[in-house]
Amino acid sequence: MQLSARNQLKGKITGIKNGPVSTEVVLDINGQSITASITSNSAESLGLNVGDDAIAIIKASSVMIGLE
Repeated sequence: MQLSARNQLKGKITGIKNGPVSTEVVLDINGQSITASITSNSAESLGLNVGDDAIAIIKASSVMIGLE
């Protein structure tokens, strides 16, 4: 599948927390974790499982940067 979104981060699913309406999916990207909240219907239709390779596609109007 091709997408116009340029912010695509490939990783591996390390956690899935199912809820009645939304599901949290944790993706490990080179040692860094990113968590996405998606609808539970979407998670079910995608057939997501821990250990699957996946891509986080980020579409945002702004990105904030902070110092450690």
